[in-house]
Amino acid sequence: MNIKVLGTGCSKCGSLEKMTIEAIADLKIEANIEKEEDIIKIMGYGVMHTPALVINEKVVLSGRLPSKSELNQLISKNQ
Repeated sequence: MNIKVLGTGCSKCGSLEKMTIEAIADLKIEANIEKEEDIIKIMGYGVMHTPALVINEKVVLSGRLPSKSELNQLISKNQ
């Protein structure tokens, strides 16, 4: 599973990255997690509001931080 956290370096983007790492550990899923801060690449996903979460090249969340349970559901559903 490939997961990308899209964001330009704001605190919410860092929080989403940390939450994602924790969720992967809690769910015992193997995943490659990347942080993408290049605005051109972020816009390439059609994302206009960060933070955003991309799982296997599909944008599953944009513009807000999810709750822990919502994040776990998003990851489980899209693996």
